[in-house]
Amino acid sequence: MTIETRQTKPFDDQKPGTSGLRKKVPHFQQDNYVENFVQAIFDVAPKEPSKTLILGGDGRYFNREVIGRVIAMAAANDVERIVVGEGGILSTPAASNLIRKRNAFGGIILSASHNPGGPDEDFGIKFNTANGGPAPEGVTGAMFERTKQLTEYRIDPDVTVDIETIGLTNIGDLIVEVVDPVADYAALMEDLFDFDAIRNLFASGFTMAFDAMHAVTGPYACEIFENRLGAPKGTVRNGVPKEDFGGHHPDPNLVHAKALYDDIMRSDGPDFGAASDGDGDRNLIIGKGTYVSPSDSLAVLAANATHAKAYADGLKGIARSMPTSSAADRVAEAMGLPLYETPTGWKFFANLLDEGIVTICGEESAGTGADHVREKDGLWAVLLWLAILANRKESVRDILQSHWRQFGRNYYARHDFEGIDKPVADRFMADLTAMLPQLGGKTADGFQVRSATDFAYKDPVDGTIAEHQGIRIRFEDGSRIVFRLSGTGTEGATLRVYLERFEPGPDGLDRDVEEMLEPLIDAVDALVGYRRAIGRMEPDVVT
Repeated sequence: MTIETRQTKPFDDQKPGTSGLRKKVPHFQQDNYVENFVQAIFDVAPKEPSKTLILGGDGRYFNREVIGRVIAMAAANDVERIVVGEGGILSTPAASNLIRKRNAFGGIILSASHNPGGPDEDFGIKFNTANGGPAPEGVTGAMFERTKQLTEYRIDPDVTVDIETIGLTNIGDLIVEVVDPVADYAALMEDLFDFDAIRNLFASGFTMAFDAMHAVTGPYACEIFENRLGAPKGTVRNGVPKEDFGGHHPDPNLVHAKALYDDIMRSDGPDFGAASDGDGDRNLIIGKGTYVSPSDSLAVLAANATHAKAYADGLKGIARSMPTSSAADRVAEAMGLPLYETPTGWKFFANLLDEGIVTICGEESAGTGADHVREKDGLWAVLLWLAILANRKESVRDILQSHWRQFGRNYYARHDFEGIDKPVADRFMADLTAMLPQLGGKTADGFQVRSATDFAYKDPVDGTIAEHQGIRIRFEDGSRIVFRLSGTGTEGATLRVYLERFEPGPDGLDRDVEEMLEPLIDAVDALVGYRRAIGRMEPDVVT
């Protein structure tokens, strides 16, 4: 081994966001930009319980090159074993599973999740800790502080590894193990779900279309749905991962997966549709004649989880991010379960899962998961839906309407205003924060404000506090609106506006979402003037 210490200088923009460091590819291609951030990870992360590192990504442009650099740096930074997915492929939930199974000190996941890929598009580096979950704020904060101090990094420039061939390579004191990225994850899913029951569902003539969006879940979906569960070949669409996701945006929503939605809505289309995103941690669920919002999906999955063998004895608790609708709260109350409301970011669920006080977690941004890993998990959510369909022998639409009759319906949508000038977005949020004390009791268009607060979270396990996690305006009728700046973009600022209106039933449970939310939008705009403040009348994306 030839370990070199190379001189560098700090960058001032390497603060990880909600889920790692994300920038455009050319930004990452600056001299030493990748090396500085990776060195900060190695300097900060404790190598416990072992000196094993899990490594992989979603296959986007620049993935293979960075994997090579990480391996070369690991050889010079006291790592003893690297487990890397064949071809550099490893979904985020599969990486979380491997970290836990191999007792690794953590994993480096190369992905910008649902963001587009290509030479001029997005790239990302995320570190997950030994529990398999995203690094908590204490760790990411220490990483950022380290990036501001770096003057050198360590690397073995002679290290090269063939990541296209499964097997072991010994490089001095370092062992590089290239593994099948699918096998351990598929085995885990077979432990959690009754695959025989789902096979019988497909054998009965039930049809499904899964859009892998030319992203990481293609190989996983082909192995699980087609090879193990007997779904017909072709059930998985766009199943070959591509560096630019086939020129598409790998975000499983009704804008970027419209072709799938249109197909399921045809009278002769498949019975069930699903999709996942760039790194495999998000999901889209569509039934014949009905779209299932992520908030409704979390609530339905929690209410019906006992149809899966892993949860046959019931749940310990439910957790949701603050912007996610309160539909899951009503399920928790009816089932006598604790409900935890956390800031956005899967890392905030980790302590609750590790402590064993919740089983299922979810975010409105199409992320749902459970205690089998410490990440949201797109294919897990699809499999749980399939388990429910196999046992209830009802359509998605029937299950959803039955759920609303029992629990009421939370009409819900998220409006994303993208690419806003950051100073404009920051000024609006500052002005809104200053306005909060005056909003209580005000009325607009029949909606009276009950409370207006800047959400802060105290972790019930370790007592850490996360402040300024989004502005909540709650109304007397149970309606709610949340304003939050996204931490997952790479250009400008994205203002996310979350809208929720509750209808207890029995009437009014099958109305148009946009129609139900329009009066609330007008009322909130009258109260705080957000459309005028950001210079936008219509959102770029509605989910």
